[in-house]
Amino acid sequence: MTATTTRATPQHDGVVIGEGVVLDTRPASVASRLLAAIVDVIALIVLALVAAVALGGLDVAIDERTGRILLVAVAVTVTVVLPTTVETLSRGRSVGKLVAGVRIVRDDGGPITFRQAFVRALTGVGELWLSLGSVAVICSIAHPRGKRVGDVLAGTYGSRVRSPAPVRTAAVMPPQLAGWAVHADVARLPDGLALAVRQFLARATLLHPASRTELGVRLAADLRPYVSPPPPAGTHPEAFLSAVLAERGRRETLVELERVRREQAEAVLLRRLPHGVPDPEL
Repeated sequence: MTATTTRATPQHDGVVIGEGVVLDTRPASVASRLLAAIVDVIALIVLALVAAVALGGLDVAIDERTGRILLVAVAVTVTVVLPTTVETLSRGRSVGKLVAGVRIVRDDGGPITFRQAFVRALTGVGELWLSLGSVAVICSIAHPRGKRVGDVLAGTYGSRVRSPAPVRTAAVMPPQLAGWAVHADVARLPDGLALAVRQFLARATLLHPASRTELGVRLAADLRPYVSPPPPAGTHPEAFLSAVLAERGRRETLVELERVRREQAEAVLLRRLPHGVPDPEL
């Protein structure tokens, strides 16, 4: 395995937030999305048959002009109105997506909105219905996130929702660098760099020794501009990388704990009675 194979980009592993933390919104496979589309088509066919039987039972005479208008209305409802409504109300899930374990989400991992669902449905008229899905399949295979044209235009993609989240262990602080790290000025790391360092540390033992050394030295060099003062002379690159991530995690934990403590203190003050009124809780 070469060093280049260890640099997984965020778009393959999920959405990167904070210091290299990845949301569990990994792209769904083309097969999963194809299964979801097939189930959705079957559901629409069943719904159309039920509607046809219901209309046939009414025994209402329909002239040619009314029939054409009704046909257009049904086509618009099936191809645009129904998909937009279902995906908006279900936050990106349809019957087929429920079966296949897929959810349509925004590029940042959040739930889709009406606008995005409408763009997807409107684009789907051409790439799904008129081309019998061939355009969508080709685009999904070619795109690294499995997006179809509607996803590209709407800023969405299909996310897997049933796969277990990968176990991510926290970086360990090397004892010999603990004193240096506490007093070091560690700036916020770029998401891509933080993710690359985290993945390298997690997979270091699986790499070829030469590739491990080369990539460790390279990542340490990329990380040094964000840390002041530099680590003690002779520090191993992997120890330096682990120390920086561990210290960033420790500081972020302290900030979060302080925020929670402050909110709890403010909540207590808000629950207290006005000045001069006895407070039974005190």
